[in-house]
Amino acid sequence: MSIVTKRSTMAFFSDARDHYCHRVRMVLAEKGVTVEVIDIDPNNKPDELGEVNPYNSLPTLLDRDLVLYEPNVIMEYLDERFPHPPLLPVYPVQRALTRLWISRIDKEWAAKVDVLMAGKGREALLDKARKELRESLIAVAPIFNERPFFMNDEFSLVDCCVVPLLWRLKEIDIVLPERTTKPMLKYMNSMFERPCFRDSLTEAELEMRE
Repeated sequence: MSIVTKRSTMAFFSDARDHYCHRVRMVLAEKGVTVEVIDIDPNNKPDELGEVNPYNSLPTLLDRDLVLYEPNVIMEYLDERFPHPPLLPVYPVQRALTRLWISRIDKEWAAKVDVLMAGKGREALLDKARKELRESLIAVAPIFNERPFFMNDEFSLVDCCVVPLLWRLKEIDIVLPERTTKPMLKYMNSMFERPCFRDSLTEAELEMRE
């Protein structure tokens, strides 16, 4: 019998240290979704994950007979499946801009965090990724003076992508200068205390900032 027919409740296969999984956990917590979160060792994945996900990848969401395995697709599905509170703007232009910001975050920030969290490769490559990410964050910090959330007046899916990355800065040895990044640091402190963020944290993620 497959995992899809065996499970009667929504299940989320998650890597406790992965920021893509973390962003989905934030959405689940913000929505108050009843879900079974199953922590998976990415180096020792269960056979049942491969049964339903052709890429055998994390994160993976199971909702009855539906299987989703791309984090941004999962987030948008959850936003539509559980519409309150909404995490995407109502109007098409704003929705498109939100998706564009998420794409940029993935390309410009998340990809570098991936390299640094893996910690493998030549030191020069790691140093380059760390330097570029730090400089990019410093450059964008002033925008947090304009709105309470990331390019928005309301908490959105973009924040769910950004905040897990910022939580991992200490883990990847990035320190932001307080003098030039005060708006971003204020945003970080606020988001780190948000209930959905606190509820989304795993033990492994809590240890990242101890």
